[in-house]
Amino acid sequence: MAISTIEWSDGRIKMIDQTLLPNEFKQIYCDDLESIWEAIKSLRVRGAPAIGIAGALGTVLGIWDSKAETYQEFMKALKSATDYLATSRPTAVNLFWALDRMTKTAEANSHLSIPKLKDRLLAEAEEIIEEDKAMCRAIGQHGMALLHENDTILTHCNAGGLATSDYGTALAVMFSAHDAGKNIKVFADETRPLLQGARLTTWELMQAGIDVTLICDNMAAQVMKEGKIQCVIVGADRIAANGDTANKIGTYNVAILAQAHDIPFYVAAPTSTLDFALETGAEIPIEQRSAEEVTEGFGKATAPEGVKVYSPAFDVTPASLVSAIITEKGIARAPFTESLKALRG
Repeated sequence: MAISTIEWSDGRIKMIDQTLLPNEFKQIYCDDLESIWEAIKSLRVRGAPAIGIAGALGTVLGIWDSKAETYQEFMKALKSATDYLATSRPTAVNLFWALDRMTKTAEANSHLSIPKLKDRLLAEAEEIIEEDKAMCRAIGQHGMALLHENDTILTHCNAGGLATSDYGTALAVMFSAHDAGKNIKVFADETRPLLQGARLTTWELMQAGIDVTLICDNMAAQVMKEGKIQCVIVGADRIAANGDTANKIGTYNVAILAQAHDIPFYVAAPTSTLDFALETGAEIPIEQRSAEEVTEGFGKATAPEGVKVYSPAFDVTPASLVSAIITEKGIARAPFTESLKALRG
């Protein structure tokens, strides 16, 4: 993307408000912890890597105007900021990875003056952004080797530049293949209830000049049966040590359908999305979203008032349904407990 999804700008965080796309392209600013927390919670910024970046920049925002005179006072302010940001969304491990990295950076630089420590933390956050850009490009290069000429890929939700710093994870594979001259096509699930596939993925792919067809979530089985899909590529918000993968709700459905139709199911994610502290996906916390996202999507009632709603934002795809996991360090295959550790190092 020509414009950064999220960045630091003159003491504030500047980002694309993804809740307005594709009808309106608007960049907004977050001036304090409350506004960046709200931006993460309300999905103005979304996608595991981008949430991690938001956490890192949010940490800087939380201490930028601190009046602390001692290192101990400064760390108290930093911990308050990171603890608060950690309550915004529970599933994407990149958020907690970034908050932990910022804390460790502050601890490793306790000898610096407070002004220099602030600058060091900002540099660390910007380094995370640059690393993310490089990781996304590497994921694209590794993943494009799995695609063949004239392949049509099915993807679910949005794992493009909007979900990262500029190039994406799952969509990076498609962008890289397209840039290399491979003739590919994409089918994008709409991704209920917030339509990230319809609103964001199709928009990104069209901007890149990639042939994309939008389908409703419940059409995936039919297009697979018709032989229109050669592989599935999705992103991830957290991957357990055994390869179980949490991604946007509905991904598990797609994985089951892919197996039933003998179609490879690939997950594309940076190694920062790996969580070796969790042995299996059963331990991954699943965020619950508000009922209104289902009953009053985009401001219009689509269900009777007062109906009970269950709205998990993510599901977990068992590793047994995953053909391969594409990372910036290479491609992991089963048994994932061994291959993922080898890649992570």
